[in-house]
Amino acid sequence: MDIKRLPQEFIINLYETMLKIRVFEEKVADLILKKEIICPCHLYIGQEAVATGVCAALRKDDYIFSTHRSHGHYLAKGGDMKKLMAELFCRETGTSKGRGGSMHIASIDMGIMGSSAIVGGSIPLAVGAALGFKIQKKDSVAVAFFGEGAVCEGVFYESLNFAALKKLPVIFVCEKNHYSTHMPISKILADPSIYKKALSFAMDGALVDGNDVLKVYEKTKIAVDSARSGEGPYLLECLTYRWRGHVGPNYDLDKGLRSSEELEYWMKKCPIKSLEKIMVMNSILSEKEMEFIKLKVENEVEEAIKFAKESPKPPQTEDELMLYVFK
Repeated sequence: MDIKRLPQEFIINLYETMLKIRVFEEKVADLILKKEIICPCHLYIGQEAVATGVCAALRKDDYIFSTHRSHGHYLAKGGDMKKLMAELFCRETGTSKGRGGSMHIASIDMGIMGSSAIVGGSIPLAVGAALGFKIQKKDSVAVAFFGEGAVCEGVFYESLNFAALKKLPVIFVCEKNHYSTHMPISKILADPSIYKKALSFAMDGALVDGNDVLKVYEKTKIAVDSARSGEGPYLLECLTYRWRGHVGPNYDLDKGLRSSEELEYWMKKCPIKSLEKIMVMNSILSEKEMEFIKLKVENEVEEAIKFAKESPKPPQTEDELMLYVFK
């Protein structure tokens, strides 16, 4: 993508969004190790370019449906950081009133319709929302984020088929981080080229470098414009890598699942550092200006932690037990 075609402010916003996700997640990892956060957290460190690039191509009235690894999607779509941190601390001011934790976050006003810990659970929900948009004659689109493990679920194929059959405005975004929980994807899928599966359903698909936020944005913009104009669904396979383990703050190097060499290789492909190099080369930001943005983001994260710690816990009474539960 020709970077000169994009406004500098837009590129800086991409950078700041990725930084927000990275700094937030790294702080969460520290808080887990200190046992200040005790709910299970699947961290997004290393995958920041996917959520950022995808959500940059969306409008506020477009919907996203997230997964157990949801923090990055939430922040990239414009969710309130303080409410997210409060949810991780299980506080009343959290996105789910402190009752859901890391894997159950939402912000309906921002088009963040919720996250699900069910593998593949985001996919049919996004298709349903897209069907609703079409029936209501809205030009909004729905996005389903999921990992490659979800491609092993039958609902993935059923959803692609129905979306293609009805030409629904839905974007399927596979964040291919090379592992399904702890299993290398090469040991699960006979053909690990996920984007090619779109061909079986007469829909468009594309492979994209998921560590290049500009390329992710470019491909997503094409997919969104196509879906919004009535051309139907689109499947994006974004190649990326999670730095931490499947769940929690550790790197899983002690489990014999991946090598330190593999981790180091992907850490050198850091999406944030890659964009920093591009911005310096194109005189968009100086190193001093980037340091200023980092400091601003760090302060924002610290304010979110302070807000969460000072927020009340949900009342531990019988009357509160069934609140916010569909009956």
